[in-house]
Amino acid sequence: MPEYKPENIRNIAVIGHGGEGKTTLCEAMLFNAKLIDRMGKIDDGNTVMDYDAEEAARKISIGLAIANLDHKGVKFNLFDVPGFFDFEGEFAAAMCVADCAVVVTGASPTIAVGAEKALDYCVANKIPTLVFINQMDKENCSYEGALAALKARYGGKIVPVQLPILDTAKKLQGYVSLTSGKAYNYTASGRAEIEIPAEYKAEYGKLHDELTETAAGNDEELMNKFFEGEPLTKDEIVSGVKIGVAAGDVIPVLCGSATQNKGVLTLMDQISRLMPSPLGKVTEAEDASGGKVLIKTDDNASVSVRVFKTIADAFVGRFNLFKVMSGCIKGATALINTTQDKSEKISGVFVMRGKKQEPADVLHAGDIGAFSKLLGTFTGDTLCDSALKIKFPPIPFPRPNLSMAVTSKTTGEEDKVFTGLAKLREEDTTFNIIKNRETCETVLEGVGEIQLDVLVRKLKSKFGVEAKLMTPKIPYRETIRRTVQAEGKHKKQSGGHGQYGHVCIRFEPLPTADFEFGDEVVGGVVPRNFIPAVEKGLIECLPNGVLAGCPVVNLKAVLYFGSYHDVDSSEMAFKIAASLAFKKGCQDAGPVLLEPIMSLEIRVPDNYLGDIMGDLNRRRGRILGVEGSGGIQVISAEAPLAEVFKYSTDLRSMTQGRGKFFYELARYEEAPGNIAAAVAAAYAKERAEGN
Repeated sequence: MPEYKPENIRNIAVIGHGGEGKTTLCEAMLFNAKLIDRMGKIDDGNTVMDYDAEEAARKISIGLAIANLDHKGVKFNLFDVPGFFDFEGEFAAAMCVADCAVVVTGASPTIAVGAEKALDYCVANKIPTLVFINQMDKENCSYEGALAALKARYGGKIVPVQLPILDTAKKLQGYVSLTSGKAYNYTASGRAEIEIPAEYKAEYGKLHDELTETAAGNDEELMNKFFEGEPLTKDEIVSGVKIGVAAGDVIPVLCGSATQNKGVLTLMDQISRLMPSPLGKVTEAEDASGGKVLIKTDDNASVSVRVFKTIADAFVGRFNLFKVMSGCIKGATALINTTQDKSEKISGVFVMRGKKQEPADVLHAGDIGAFSKLLGTFTGDTLCDSALKIKFPPIPFPRPNLSMAVTSKTTGEEDKVFTGLAKLREEDTTFNIIKNRETCETVLEGVGEIQLDVLVRKLKSKFGVEAKLMTPKIPYRETIRRTVQAEGKHKKQSGGHGQYGHVCIRFEPLPTADFEFGDEVVGGVVPRNFIPAVEKGLIECLPNGVLAGCPVVNLKAVLYFGSYHDVDSSEMAFKIAASLAFKKGCQDAGPVLLEPIMSLEIRVPDNYLGDIMGDLNRRRGRILGVEGSGGIQVISAEAPLAEVFKYSTDLRSMTQGRGKFFYELARYEEAPGNIAAAVAAAYAKERAEGN
């Protein structure tokens, strides 16, 4: 394949809400670049980007997909980013290496949540952005409504660069370029130039003046010319807008229909013209001593590479997708993985187009490529020359906040499930696999229900093993509320040596530790060699409390009296005696159930604050504080784990996907009586069924 210098590369993240046409837009671009003979369709499951079997079945994008194309000598690296919130990790991976973005939104008077969040991210991080108002072929589409909604939220940053020409059904027929003043109608073969329709001339004049003023405002020389009343040329307008786009101050707006391939070529022209290349871009990294270092996108610098995604292919093995941050990458070279502190031998370099790989002789700074069969390199790793030794910061993946217990549907295949999940985690690091020792369950932590369901389906399709998800058990604990004394005596005579152990133990609440054993025996009533057996017997009882079989914590046990037999006493007898004392003592000491209390941080827009606080109250939550900034309210709260297992899904529903939350264990507290009674009854039933 041809080589592309950094100035001729555009790394474009295609982002927005799910179902707004991002994948179809990428398909149209590939078709226009003559890389595919016909445009695939989402409904047919034959698009270049949605190549995974699960994507074809669900008709949505699940994983980040990459494709490259040539448009008039400029290489586009397209990132087709899933729009559904369960796959925010793919968005994070794309945005850490993309140099610009195209936000796709529908022709509707309201901005879809996904498009709004994508634009908010780009604005906050000053990422050069274009907006493509898609689906202009649909009934009741409204370009004016979509543009008004964008301007209402983002103000003067939103600048149209074309005026759509609509037919009598209000569908897209053509457009007027606000930079050149030329008008076009879409035809079967592309477009044909026409005169500006009379009814559009006034609107064109108004929008052209606005665009000219915006362009002039980004360049002092153009501003002087503008104030002197001189008209700006097309090239000057483009230059001024390009400066504003690079600074994150201007967001050009175009429109079209990806399905009908209308407006897509114009979008491609504007990407080449207005979007910045990676040349000269500076990225912060960390050197070997932990100091800050700036890495510039430059062919002549030492090689550094950032791995942003891993793809596990059943036939070819694992692919690591990367961006060349500096220098040039060629095959048959050695690099240092500074994240893992390992050497990697690069045997070949590829570029990706969906699931297809094409060998590349060299990739210049700023380009996107893939390595194959690197055994020790994973998502987020940095590879570089041995002389450089830097590390790029970790990708800010979303934290998992939905937990489900996972096991195999078929007894005996649990290891296959866990092995398969470990393989899948190489591709998707936004989920965790945790073994809960208290509940003896394996828990799958993820971003959302769809993500976890996809993982289960991939286990079946890729590894041939069926898993099932269940609501995880709450890791309740037990403790006591008062001090008691209990006696345990184990006496058994069955011929020959008998068994004899006798202990008297005082049980006390212990707020400062889980368990503590004390020895107040005097006079040798319990021989010293049997005292460790008493402690061991108590420790073995701790995992199974008397209320609901939960681990016992905050307990102090003091052995203060007992007796023994010269012949029949043994370590085993004293262990059994200790267990008898434990059960009796805990039963008499006011046992209570403790439930985990989680610390929550919830971020929601201002207008959802009342609903969220009311919902937290219904969940037995406590509001600790609320802080507002920039239209976002940050709620600090506490709530029992039992009430927030599926809060991720509920919060999205209540806030239309705009809310986020994080939680972690704060402490354990005594559970209300009705909760404790229900847990104890469930435990008793489980034991009865087990017997």
